[in-house]
Amino acid sequence: MLSLGANAAPFGKTTERSKQKAVAEAERAGLQQKLSTLKKDISKTESAKDDAADTLAESEAAISDANRALRDLQQEQGDTNVKLQQLSSEHERLAATVAQQKQQLAKLLREQYVAGNEDRIKLLLSGDNPNRINRDLQMLSYVSQAQARLLEALRTNLKAVEVNQEEAQNAKDELEEIAQEQLQQKARLEQEKGRRAALLSTLSKKLVSQRKEAGNLERDEQRMTSLVDKLSKLIAEQAAAAAAEKKRQEQVAAAKAAAKAKADADARALAKARAAEAERQRLAKANTTKSGAIKPAAPNPADAIDADEPPKVAAVKPAPAPEPVNDTPAKPADIALAPVAPAGAFASLKGQLKAPVAGKITSKFGSRRGDGPTWKGVFIRASEGAEVHAVATGRVVIAEWMRGFGNLIIIDHGGQYLSLYANNEALLKRPGDVVKPGEVIASVGNTGSSEESGLYFELRHQGATFDPAGWVKF
Repeated sequence: MLSLGANAAPFGKTTERSKQKAVAEAERAGLQQKLSTLKKDISKTESAKDDAADTLAESEAAISDANRALRDLQQEQGDTNVKLQQLSSEHERLAATVAQQKQQLAKLLREQYVAGNEDRIKLLLSGDNPNRINRDLQMLSYVSQAQARLLEALRTNLKAVEVNQEEAQNAKDELEEIAQEQLQQKARLEQEKGRRAALLSTLSKKLVSQRKEAGNLERDEQRMTSLVDKLSKLIAEQAAAAAAEKKRQEQVAAAKAAAKAKADADARALAKARAAEAERQRLAKANTTKSGAIKPAAPNPADAIDADEPPKVAAVKPAPAPEPVNDTPAKPADIALAPVAPAGAFASLKGQLKAPVAGKITSKFGSRRGDGPTWKGVFIRASEGAEVHAVATGRVVIAEWMRGFGNLIIIDHGGQYLSLYANNEALLKRPGDVVKPGEVIASVGNTGSSEESGLYFELRHQGATFDPAGWVKF
C-alpha cells in the first residue's frame, strides 16, 4: 500500500473516478426504481410489522451494501495501484529519454560552437571556393534540421512528462478517495453488525417460533412466485426493447452507409461530368486555334460556351432522402435486464453446472420443511463469508433483501431459466451486472429466516422450480 499522506487530494477536488461513479449511479437509479416498484406491488397487500425478520431487514441489507462497497473499493484500489505503477514506469522512461535528448542537443551545440559557429552569410561573403561553400552550407542545413528535430522531440517528451505527472497525481487522488471510503464503509459495517447482533438477541424467541410457522413459509413461497412471474414479464419486455434497439441501430447504420454510398456516387458522377466538360472545352479551344484549310465544325448554338460563365455540368439528380430513422439510443434502464445468453445456452449445460458454494446439502428439493411446505430448492450448509459463485453466464436481475430469503440474488440465464441464491451475508453484484460461470456474486450468511449459515439455492424455468440435482454437480 502506498503512503499517500504527502499526496492527499485537495478538499473538494473532483477526480475522473468521481465523475464515472456519478454516471454509473445515475444509470443504476433508473433500473432500481423499476425493481422497487415491482417489489412494492407484490408486498402492498401484506403487513410486515409483525414479522421479526423484517426488523432485521434494514440492518442485513446495510451489512450487504457495506461488504459489497468494500469489495468494490478493494478492486478499484488494486486497479489504481497497477495504473500508478505503469505511470511511474512510463515517467522513468520519459525522464531517461529527455535526459538523453538534452545531452544530444548540448553536444550538437558544443560542436557547432567549436567549429566557429559559421553562419550562411559569413560563408557566402568569405570568397572561398564555391564548392566548399556549397558543401558547408549543406552541412549547416543538416545541422539545423537535426537541431529542429531534437528540439521538437524534446518538446513532445516534456509535454508527455507533464501529462504523465497529471495522470499520476489523479491516480494518487483516487487512491486517497478510496482509502477514505474504505474507512467509512468499515466503520459502517462494524456499526451494522453490532446493531444486528443486538436485534437478534432481542428477537431470538420470536424468530424461532415464526420460522416453524407453516403459514409464513407458504407466504414467502407465494411472494417469491409472484416476484418471479412479474420479473419474467419485465425481462421479456426488456428483451423485446433490446431487440428493437438492435434493429434500430442496424437501420441507422444502413441508412448512414446508404447515404455515404450515394454521396460518393454523386461525387464521382460530378467529377466525371466536369472532366468531360473540361475535355470538350479543351478540344473546342484547340480547334479554334488550329491553322490550315480545315475549318472547325460549326458549334451547336445550344452548346455555345460563354467565356465569362463557368462550364455547365450535367446535373446529377439527387437520390430521394431516406426515411428518417430514430437515432436516439434507448435508456440503459429500458434494456438493463435483457438476457445476455441465447435461449438454448443454459439448457445445454444440464448435468455440467458446478456447485454455487462448497458445503454439505442439509435439505434436498422436495423434502418436507417440518410441518410446512416442501423445499423448492436445496440448502447448502457452509461457513459464514464463504464465496458464492454463479453457476452459468447470465445477468443479475434481483440483488436485494427479501422477506423469508434474506439477501437475495437472482440471475437470468436466458430461455426463461433463473437461478436463485438466498440467505447471503453480502451481495457483491448489482441488478444489470453480467456474470460469468464461477464468478463470485455473494458471500454466505444466515440472513432472512435461516437458522444456520448456508446458501439456499433454486433453479426455475418459466417460473416453476425444478430439482437442481440433475443439473448441478454437488
